[in-house]
Amino acid sequence: MALGTYGTKRIADVSPEDVEIIKLYTPSRDVTNDYQLKTLNPTSVLEPFYHNDSTNGNSGIEILGGLYNLKLPSSEFGERGIYTLQIRPAQIRTTITDCGVLSALPNVKGIVIDISNVLDQFRSKFVKQGLVGYRVEYLNTDGTKTQNFFRIITSSFYCEPVISNLTNTSQKSIRYRYVESGSNLMFCTLSPSSSPSNKPNATPFIGQPNQNIIITNTNFNPITIDVEIAEHDIDTLAIALYGNQTKSIEDGVYTLYNKDLNIYKQYNLYEIRDEFNNLLFEVRQNREDNIDFSKNFTNITE
Repeated sequence: MALGTYGTKRIADVSPEDVEIIKLYTPSRDVTNDYQLKTLNPTSVLEPFYHNDSTNGNSGIEILGGLYNLKLPSSEFGERGIYTLQIRPAQIRTTITDCGVLSALPNVKGIVIDISNVLDQFRSKFVKQGLVGYRVEYLNTDGTKTQNFFRIITSSFYCEPVISNLTNTSQKSIRYRYVESGSNLMFCTLSPSSSPSNKPNATPFIGQPNQNIIITNTNFNPITIDVEIAEHDIDTLAIALYGNQTKSIEDGVYTLYNKDLNIYKQYNLYEIRDEFNNLLFEVRQNREDNIDFSKNFTNITE
């Protein structure tokens, strides 16, 4: 019998709206207490690439999965230091309205979510079967998250409550039935939600009414990126080591030039002597913004 090998990983093609970016800034790697933590707008710093005529896709329309341009605007990355970026699926925080069963299928358990309690930017996800594959995590009453515990949504449909006549008074009389539209309630089934066959009374926990939950997509794995903003890079260091330089004998102005022969830095070179004309110090002083443009490399060498 032939055995096939199948890949289970696929490149992500999510929209920036489905991404959340957390920025952690510290002035240096030695600083652990003085830090800044904030959320960035993913639509302004993350931009997907699209297919063109040479990539065998729909040019300018189809997202080229797995390739995104991460922008570093000076308004957010203007200070020198260490920036740690956590790129993760967007979190939808809401509340469980009820935990119930379907009136036609009492063995099907699920959670009910009121869409009106969801932020406007995420309501487009709450459509028929729009949440399949999403992960549900649970918050405790004190605001902490139940660690290392989650459920996966296996179906999501609009629903409405119905009153059922039950002979067993210990059961809830309110159950739910699916509707096509016109409802703000969504019935989500979770996995696992059924009891194991060897212990039918051990019902898995899927939440409880009025409990706060976090719903996230599972379209990609979170990643963490370190970005270090420094005063100099390899190119600017190479200017000091290998770039063109001039020294004015008359006034002691020492000039460094970049690869385009533009003035990069200027310094005043001079000596400090004592009253007996003995040399004490040789000084190189940064001229900062006081640039002498008459020391242009082209003017000097021509």
